[in-house]
Amino acid sequence: MKHDMELNNGLKVYLRWPVIMGILLIVMNIVSYTFQVSCGIVVSIFVALYFLMAFLLYRHYKKYIVRDLILFGSGYAQIQRQLLQEMLVPYAVVDEADRILWMNGEFQRIVEQDGRKHRHLSSVFNDITVDKLRFKGESAIFHSVFLERNYQVSVNRVTLNDIMDSLIVGERKNNRVDMFAVYLFDETEELRYQREVEDERLVAGLIYLDNYEEALDSIEDVRRSLLLALIDRKINKYISSYDGILKKIEKDKYFIVLKQCHLAEMQKNHFSLLEDVKTVNIGNQMAMTLSIGLGAQGNSYIRNYEYARTAIDMALGRGGDQVVLKAGENITYYGGKSHTLEKNTRVKARVKAHALRELIESREKVIIMGHWISDVDCIGAAIGIYRAAKTSGKKANIVVNNVSSSVKPLMERFYSNPDYEEDLFINNETALERMDANTLLVVVDTNRPSYTECPDLLKKAQNIVVLDHHRQTREVIENAVLSYVEPYASSTCEMVAEILQYYSEDLKIKSIDADAIYAGIVIDTNNFMNKTGVRTFEAAAFLRRNGADVTRVRKLFRDNMADYKAKAEAIRNAEVFEKYYAVSICPSDASDNPTVIGAQAANELLGIRGIKASFVLTEFNGQIYISARSIDEVNVQIIMERLGGGGHMSVAGAQLKDMTVEEAVNRLKDTITEMESKKDI
Repeated sequence: MKHDMELNNGLKVYLRWPVIMGILLIVMNIVSYTFQVSCGIVVSIFVALYFLMAFLLYRHYKKYIVRDLILFGSGYAQIQRQLLQEMLVPYAVVDEADRILWMNGEFQRIVEQDGRKHRHLSSVFNDITVDKLRFKGESAIFHSVFLERNYQVSVNRVTLNDIMDSLIVGERKNNRVDMFAVYLFDETEELRYQREVEDERLVAGLIYLDNYEEALDSIEDVRRSLLLALIDRKINKYISSYDGILKKIEKDKYFIVLKQCHLAEMQKNHFSLLEDVKTVNIGNQMAMTLSIGLGAQGNSYIRNYEYARTAIDMALGRGGDQVVLKAGENITYYGGKSHTLEKNTRVKARVKAHALRELIESREKVIIMGHWISDVDCIGAAIGIYRAAKTSGKKANIVVNNVSSSVKPLMERFYSNPDYEEDLFINNETALERMDANTLLVVVDTNRPSYTECPDLLKKAQNIVVLDHHRQTREVIENAVLSYVEPYASSTCEMVAEILQYYSEDLKIKSIDADAIYAGIVIDTNNFMNKTGVRTFEAAAFLRRNGADVTRVRKLFRDNMADYKAKAEAIRNAEVFEKYYAVSICPSDASDNPTVIGAQAANELLGIRGIKASFVLTEFNGQIYISARSIDEVNVQIIMERLGGGGHMSVAGAQLKDMTVEEAVNRLKDTITEMESKKDI
């Protein structure tokens, strides 16, 4: 093969300038012949001598010129290579197999600090594997750690064709060869400064005493000031230990400011203040509990304070005795393991009742909506709000799409009843058509938008009221003009029964209405055995005085033989996990409403001696429904929250998608095991 070395065009033109000069001399020679022939002959002789000398000089010095150019280029390449070798930026060339082909001195100094001769990039940075080098595009940036130093690894793809075949092992289908130019940037100091700036950011917080009045009422008058002083001392000492600032803004409320660097330690100790406050006992029959709301990672102090306000509202909405940390869009819960304290006063119920009446009377229509797959508590609460709206002379409808077998007997009592409109129950399409600016939307028995019968209705409604007894999660219905969420309540029907007592003196509850509301309380309390307080019985007594009949309600919810067998099958197949947890699967093909059967089976499993909590899983409509129940030893609500659900301490549930029942059981068991090991249950 002949190898020719050619000069570039610019240099060629420069070296051939004698030829260009010769052309000018020829023109001059021709012009000289026009003046005198003898003069032209003389010029021709000199032109010929010029061409002869130029040719001889070119032939003689050509090899020297090429040699000097090669020497110059070689020297330039050596200088360039030396500069690259001594460059302060660590630089290396890596092939597709992760092998380091070449590296400069700075790169070598870094990667050989541990005394080893590294031949592969992944041996230095363990998290940069061969698979990660197969990235799409021309460049990629990785962050890795080597010898406790943080590095930004910038990788640029360099494609070589038809060369370096000897470096590739095996047969290739094409001649494309990818190599990678790797640059290292030490970002240890930068990250340290970023952490320091982050740690110095301020966190706003609010501390509320949950049961201030109740705790003081349980102690003698002369000891009340001492109890408050001890509580103040506990809180002051705790906040001061983290270099925080504490300011008492009301008799039972505190405002705190501290640095973000102390949050990690607080989280590690699970906010020990929650338990320390409960140890204060000078004869008080009721331990003091508190709720803490913290706001962090906002772009301003005001935003952090807004986060703290949102967090404390969520802590109170979840029953108190816990910490809620809102860091940007992330919300974390701590505590909340004690039973929710029932409020003896019904002042809040009276205030909410008056506010609800004003909202209903200011609108032309009322649409009531519960959660999808409506249960008895949902329908009973909706009927109670319907009766309040009719008392105010407003048109009211209840959104129900799929009627399950558990609520069908109750709803059939309203069908073809002359005292109720034929369109009492409407579907999503009708509700969306009727929703306008003069329509009030009342959501009952749920505060999560994704759980409602028609989430699109929330987007279209301009006035929303929320009534619920479930603990709030990070997903809440926003922009509600009235929100009444009380986790202490046994059911939404109990809350509605209290509201109806203060709604209006003209309100007359029909016996069929009272049956529906009473049925919701009975079902959610498992015949007054779960989450039953004084106010639960007071609400039941109110309904009983208005015509609720225990016998009629009992007849409404007798099981058919297929449902009873399905429940018995779920109980028979239950297994005991970790000594104290009953886990079972409810057959989904034996009943029209297996989720209700699963909940009933979970209640029955609590009757087994030694069982602290029960979990029954049911596959229905492509999802896995988990019904979780406990008596008083296990908080099933925080377990279900780990699985994306929620509820109460003793009654909770969750819904899982894109998995089989067996996978859901394994995930539930893994969650219980993890929480047991961390003592979070």
